[in-house]
Amino acid sequence: MVKLRIPASSANLGPGFDSFGIALTLYNDHTFELSDHLEIIGCPPEYSDERNLSIIAFKATLKVMGKPYTGVKMTVDAHIPFCSGLGSSAATIVAGAKGANALYGDPLSNDELLQICNAIEGHPDNVAPAIYGGMTVSVVQNGVAYCVQYPVHPDLKFVVMTPDFELATKESRRVLPQMVNRQDAIYNLSHAGLLPKALELGDERLIRLAVQDRLHEPYRRPLITDLTLVEKAVNDLGAIAFCISGAGPTCLAITKDPDFAEKLKKELHTPHSKWNIQELDIAK
Repeated sequence: MVKLRIPASSANLGPGFDSFGIALTLYNDHTFELSDHLEIIGCPPEYSDERNLSIIAFKATLKVMGKPYTGVKMTVDAHIPFCSGLGSSAATIVAGAKGANALYGDPLSNDELLQICNAIEGHPDNVAPAIYGGMTVSVVQNGVAYCVQYPVHPDLKFVVMTPDFELATKESRRVLPQMVNRQDAIYNLSHAGLLPKALELGDERLIRLAVQDRLHEPYRRPLITDLTLVEKAVNDLGAIAFCISGAGPTCLAITKDPDFAEKLKKELHTPHSKWNIQELDIAK
């Protein structure tokens, strides 16, 4: 039997569309035990069969290792909200891959697990931080995923705001244009280039500048009820930066104020939705 704790993640961080991600201290806990049949405990009935993403990743990892699949008992204690922009599907996939690997003594490296998970998820922005921890920047070239990690200044705090409604990634991607303006592409490239160093330095001016985006956030904003009011409340309280977390609807504020989350809970009033506000650390 193996027990795993897989972190949530926030992708994009503004301009790093489908490439930047950061692991956060909100977790799904998984237990795996080899069995002669499939048994899933802790998931809704519609996710308790062979179509479960953890089981798909578990079986894919066994195939890479050359091990037979007869069944597995998996217990899940999930705290990452589903369809929220906090990497719930990536965490589920990574759990299955890491679970299979751990049951056989971890013969596969994290780099090899990244390939398995990326092939299932379709892009590495969430699976990379869920595997490696910290802040990651990933790229896929000829079907192979590559990932590097960046340090983040310890004074920075990450406050997530998750509303009481879901937003499917498929819907959030549907609104994105197929072609982008050259100036918008240049804008995002230059801002994304600044962001890792800005977060390493904890430079508030550079972070505020670097998180700006033109490729996805302008199109996704209308899908998130009360987002304008949330952003105004965050800015009024002096946050360093504000962005949509992944495909949304969760939003992310970056601050150095240790009391920011509590202040926001008192100040945020939205007419059409309720928001769960949490300060999270970077998961290593």
